[in-house]
Amino acid sequence: METSTEGAAEAAGGGVADVAPPVVGEQAATAQDVTVTAEARVAIAPASLSPSRASDFMQCPLLYRFRVIDRLPEKPSEAATRGTLVHAVLERLFDAPAGERTPPRAKSLIPGQWDRLRESRPEVVELFADDPEGERLARWLGEAEQLVERWFSLEDPTRLEPAERELFVEAELDSGLKLRGIIDRVDVAPTGDVRIVDYKTGKAPRPEYAEGALFQMKFYALVVWRLKQVVPRRLQLVYLGSGDVLTYDPVLADLERVERKLLALWEAIRLATETGEWRPRPTKLCGWCDHQAHCPEFGGTPPPYPLPVRAAESGQA
Repeated sequence: METSTEGAAEAAGGGVADVAPPVVGEQAATAQDVTVTAEARVAIAPASLSPSRASDFMQCPLLYRFRVIDRLPEKPSEAATRGTLVHAVLERLFDAPAGERTPPRAKSLIPGQWDRLRESRPEVVELFADDPEGERLARWLGEAEQLVERWFSLEDPTRLEPAERELFVEAELDSGLKLRGIIDRVDVAPTGDVRIVDYKTGKAPRPEYAEGALFQMKFYALVVWRLKQVVPRRLQLVYLGSGDVLTYDPVLADLERVERKLLALWEAIRLATETGEWRPRPTKLCGWCDHQAHCPEFGGTPPPYPLPVRAAESGQA
């Protein structure tokens, strides 16, 4: 599912930011990774990891801290909000009988899903606060329609019966690390083969970034394998912005490598949590970061780091 980094990815022309940009649903699911008790200035050590949070740390450890520990607010972006809207439409389309899953039916869902999004996330209304005539909003909704319509040239929903949509998954590794996330769609063939599908409203990454783009999907495949002892037959990224479909057929060795990578990443997060060393990692994506005022790279000062750190209690994520 889309995440807040997608807006930067689109502005930068696609690529590395598409690795695992935070989706609204996933962000809600992982928002409790770290909590801070303001009165005692105590941070609770992270206890779970999602693809978005993992990608945040790999992109910039300080960004991870700002989002997970400091919980600094971020402005909604048109690109990420459009992605959330399109995801909702594609999810709801499968409520209709197969023969009624048509482009006109899908586009007719957009106004209602936009209303629901504004109700659940009032902050998105700010996107068009300076658009009294509604011209920008109409253009933005038209762009969402184009993305939805393009999907029909990439997949045929009349021939699909997803086993799961917007599926929350969570698995605990032997180390105690919890992995969690939300999968856009899971298809199960009559043979039992599993396909994991993720929609992206941005453009497909350049070839040199393809491996990074698949990180999120391999993460999901690892969780499914840990839960079901089944290696998904196919991982599929559907890029509505460019009309491309990226597929990959994983093997067990892939998932074992991802698990080792996540364990090393988790150790780095644990160490940064204990030491307070959250170093910024400047990239071209910094230009779209909401936290420049707090970033030393832009002359800012991060909030005071809450210490000491204690382990999360049972039941806390």
